Amino acid sequence: MKKRCEWSTKNQKDQDYHDEEWGVPVHDDRLLFEYLILEGAQAGLSWTTILAKRENYRKAFDYFDVKKIIQYDNDKIASLLEDKGIVRNKLKVNSVVTNAKAFLEVQKKYGSFDAYIWSFVDGKPIQNEWASVSDVPAKTDISDAMSKDLKKKGFKFIGSTICYAFMQAVGMVNDHTTDCFRYDEVKE
Repeated sequence: MKKRCEWSTKNQKDQDYHDEEWGVPVHDDRLLFEYLILEGAQAGLSWTTILAKRENYRKAFDYFDVKKIIQYDNDKIASLLEDKGIVRNKLKVNSVVTNAKAFLEVQKKYGSFDAYIWSFVDGKPIQNEWASVSDVPAKTDISDAMSKDLKKKGFKFIGSTICYAFMQAVGMVNDHTTDCFRYDEVKE
């Protein structure tokens, strides 16, 4: 039986996400935007809840196409707030449109969101060596700096804890515990 990070053993969806995605470096702007939005949606909720709604999010938000999202009007926002397949929090839903606009500005300025966001870790993943999930921090100096800079650029629902969870998800840090079978796989 494979040893996994403790948090991933609750259900099959968590396990599949852990085994296939979590901590793998992501450099595709559309997918980076998806993770940014999903991490913000998760604030105050469990990641399991968001994973269960992930496909609904993709459909509801045009598969995270920022050029479509910036066109959303009040009617579209109202329909999203009625969509039981997503978290129907007005501030979170509105933040998706705000973040799409800020995301496009970052792409214009830096060439890609990928180039901008990965600059916080000098373009390569930080390889942590945590023995236990309890050792893993909720935020770091880097996530603090990222949060501050993203907020300055107009992003919402992007606190330091959300930024660190984003960094973990997109492989900017390898936070698999050292006894997890994915630790060495992700490290390579």
